[in-house]
Amino acid sequence: MNLPVLNFPAVEFRFQKNEKGNLQIFDVIRKKFVDATPEEWVRQHIIHYLINHKDVPASMISVEKQLVLNNTKRRTDIVIFNSSLKPLLIIECKAPLISIDQLTINQALRYNMELKVPAIFLSNGLQHICLKLEKAGPIVLKEIPDYNTLLNF
Repeated sequence: MNLPVLNFPAVEFRFQKNEKGNLQIFDVIRKKFVDATPEEWVRQHIIHYLINHKDVPASMISVEKQLVLNNTKRRTDIVIFNSSLKPLLIIECKAPLISIDQLTINQALRYNMELKVPAIFLSNGLQHICLKLEKAGPIVLKEIPDYNTLLNF
């Protein structure tokens, strides 16, 4: 599989092939190798960006957190928490070929009905949208805030 260059700083990832010959990438949050799907490639870049450039403690990052919406189990891609385990940011990852559009934003907003975070971030690795959710309506941010800023949202 050809992994595209994404709009994130370069990372030295650990790779392996599983018994079926599929490429896998090491997830530092789940502490295991996972299949290097296009969406996972984006997720791993975001995780390293959060830890190495936004000072988010790895212990405050949850990957594929399960929640129930309308009696249906769903999974968020990434959620950042504070030390009291209050969710601060939902991150929705898409494969690079999937555009970030209103449908993607609506998906994250549906997850937020359960989690009630002050911000959401959506990315396909090439295009990114970060929204601070205010009562008067969402505000588009230039980038993901660093962890200390998120704590003050």
